Amino acid sequence: MPAAPRRIVSATAIILLVVVYRPVSSCKAKMIGLPNRDCADEVTTSVCPYCAVGCSQRVFVRNGRITNIEGNPESPINRGRLCPKGAATFQLVTGTHRLDTVLHRRPGATEWEPIALDDAMDRVAQLIAETRDRTWEESDADGRPLRRSQGIAFMGGSTLDNEECYLLAKFWAQLGVLQVENQARI
Repeated sequence: MPAAPRRIVSATAIILLVVVYRPVSSCKAKMIGLPNRDCADEVTTSVCPYCAVGCSQRVFVRNGRITNIEGNPESPINRGRLCPKGAATFQLVTGTHRLDTVLHRRPGATEWEPIALDDAMDRVAQLIAETRDRTWEESDADGRPLRRSQGIAFMGGSTLDNEECYLLAKFWAQLGVLQVENQARI
């Protein structure tokens, strides 16, 4: 019986295996172009913003800035893997193309004007409070307590998980909002 042919492993393959499977220091990672996970001050989990599958992501943060986003291997949904869109989330949140203003058209205006995101969020909170106060129903004609506002409705998005939908439902219930709908699928 002839001997099985011997496989010769090239030095390049061995180096590649060492780079891929052996942890590298942050300096070495930076030199060879790998994401710099070791330098993160904080690692938090998030949900991919693209579809309703709900793939979990690990977000690496250093000095208040996102340095890397990758699939979360502890997730039973995606087990550390991401689709091409999910893998590009880092560019979505850190790219120079990302807008930090909101386009707003004032009542009666014909043109849109850019306003800062913080100002827009403050305006939304102000409008919610004003609408709630204006449409508040403390009781009906017979004196039965209602404690509600029917001037506001809320629709949750499909990337919200059940826990987030629960918290949002509680939040809106505390404001007396009755029309709350969620598309929780994860």
